[in-house]
Amino acid sequence: MSSLSRRSFIFGAALMLPGAALAQNATLLPTSSNPTSGARVALKGYDPISYFTDGKPEQGSSQFTFAFDDTTYWFKSAEHRDKFAADPEHYAPQFDGYCAVQLSRGKKVEADPQAWTITNGKLYVFSGKKGPDVFKEQPVAIAEKAADQLKRLRMQ
Repeated sequence: MSSLSRRSFIFGAALMLPGAALAQNATLLPTSSNPTSGARVALKGYDPISYFTDGKPEQGSSQFTFAFDDTTYWFKSAEHRDKFAADPEHYAPQFDGYCAVQLSRGKKVEADPQAWTITNGKLYVFSGKKGPDVFKEQPVAIAEKAADQLKRLRMQ
């Protein structure tokens, strides 16, 4: 009986080790309410809904995530996540959260979540503080070029 207990203990401990390792790293890995989570966390983890509701970027949490267009978004609350999930086309930053100005020039550059504007109900983010001013000079032309470049870069 004691050898059975020892075997059971060893077997049980062996099964628990991988689970413990995953649990230890769980805070480092974005989770998603959507089964197919994106590999990249957009907006450096800032909550896209906050730009619309709070009028400023607010840090999201890996506790509340949603995957859209091969990208994971973090939210500061389940309410914000659910609002995004109901209409991601409206709330997601344009161009997968890459800098609109740099993308229009053919460069895929991560955006600074603090450099942003909402134009015609759409969120645009930029790699630097000058981005919103540059964008406001020619929003239609820059957006069209950025959309074309994003399509081209996705094909590569």
